[in-house]
Amino acid sequence: MSQSRSPEYQWLPTGALCFAAMLEAIQTASKSVRLETYIYHDDETGLRFRTALVAAALRGVRVQVLLDAFGSLELSGDFWEPLEAAGGSVRRFNPLSVGRFGFRNHRKLLVRDEDSAIVGGFNIAREYDGDGVLDGWLDLGLRVVGETARELSRSFDELFHHADYKHKRLMRFRKSPLHESDVRRSSRVLISIPGRGGNSIKRALEREFARGRDIRIMTAYFLPTWKLRRTLLLAARKGARVQLLVPGRTDSTLARLASQNLFHRLLRAGVEIHEYQPQILHAKLFLVEETVFVGSANLDTRSLSINYELLVRVQDAGLARQAHETFAQALEHSVPVTLAVWKKSRSYWRKLKERLAYHLLARVDPYVIRHQLKSFR
Repeated sequence: MSQSRSPEYQWLPTGALCFAAMLEAIQTASKSVRLETYIYHDDETGLRFRTALVAAALRGVRVQVLLDAFGSLELSGDFWEPLEAAGGSVRRFNPLSVGRFGFRNHRKLLVRDEDSAIVGGFNIAREYDGDGVLDGWLDLGLRVVGETARELSRSFDELFHHADYKHKRLMRFRKSPLHESDVRRSSRVLISIPGRGGNSIKRALEREFARGRDIRIMTAYFLPTWKLRRTLLLAARKGARVQLLVPGRTDSTLARLASQNLFHRLLRAGVEIHEYQPQILHAKLFLVEETVFVGSANLDTRSLSINYELLVRVQDAGLARQAHETFAQALEHSVPVTLAVWKKSRSYWRKLKERLAYHLLARVDPYVIRHQLKSFR
């Protein structure tokens, strides 16, 4: 998979290329570095990033790091002492509390000097650093410049400032104008936040899938809302080509079982389902003709209704061509799921496990979150 540049976008089709671009951005920053991630590991990759961040802070660059308190729970409390001693700032989003445990910041973002940003599905950990075939999980990213990067910078500042997750601050963020960017631009920042309303990711995907004739979805976790699922089924029944690429190997057996509970109906409607084989698939990519969505959000209940997430939506023929090539290359390493084989291959016990997993992730998890949301209203 090759790296490609354009004046506005740089397609990063592997985790290794994403990390190389991110480290280059940190090393060339002259004013500021903003790094936001769900998981940060104390391994060789995490140490490389910390070294680059410390060096940036020592040369006078303003360095800010935002981690999710649960996602980076295993990171020791003294890991960031070298960066803080150099003048950098580190915050953990939503410190763990029983009453608000479910709300997590799942976003992945690096902004350099407010004029260049990289988004994708990768956390800062060794398993994401590879080509997705021979080594490392399959992941990808996108570099953007200009106003989109500045908007991502403002979005980071909003969450960094509100990282302690107090009631009034949460409400101000939910009313923020950052949920949708200027529709006249070729790229837009889309944000998902906990609760109903204010979710530009769901609205954008619903619109695109409803009009699409060639829909391609690559996602680590597939458990869409009822409306999105219905939109995909209707598109396939009306003759649109709908291709779904999901993990054959996964880091979450429960999520995979919940997704498979939907396979039978999708296959009957004509949706093509493929399972990626060489490595764990962790990428989040949604393609509808020449429209590309890239970022941290999966097509599942948590990303669409519970977590803080972001996608960048781009309408660009050149970028779309590269994204379709990446999707096609991933299909070469995947196996199709056919309706005939699927109907015969699942035991009663397997079907029961799929239904239980679906119930837990699509019903119980959102119910708990809705209950927690009441204390913030």
